[in-house]
Formats: sequence, structure tokens, C-alpha cells
Amino acid sequence: MSHDIGVETQIPVDGALVREAERLAVDVSRAADDGVRRAIGDARAARWLEENAAAIDGANAWVEANGLPLARFRPI
Repeated sequence: MSHDIGVETQIPVDGALVREAERLAVDVSRAADDGVRRAIGDARAARWLEENAAAIDGANAWVEANGLPLARFRPI
């Protein structure tokens, strides 16, 4: 995965957070990048779950009605 370095944007950040980040030597740009990356991952996961809810519900209903496939081979 490649990362574009040097793309600048302006975002408002709570002043108290910036001061605390400076006090703790937190790289605010890196933290913002990490936070946006995590938010994108969370949004993609939520979208995937929403788009696949019917298939997941169907698979769960099948297991509920029929049991786990190959369950007889499980040692427990």
C-alpha cells in the first residue's frame, strides 16, 4: 500500500488536544492520519456488514435449522 506524503489539508482540532499532544510529543499529523485511516476501516466494515446482512442472516438461519456442517467430525 502506498501512502501519499505531503498532501496538505486544514482541519479544525480542539486547541486543548493540540496542546496536550505537544506536551506529550505526539505527532499530530501522524495521529490525524492514523485516525482517518481507522475511521475509513470502520466505515468499510460497517458498510460490508450492511451490504451482506441478508447473506449472513441466511447462513445463520441455515445453521440454526441444520446445525454446523461437518459437526459430527468435531471432537468436542
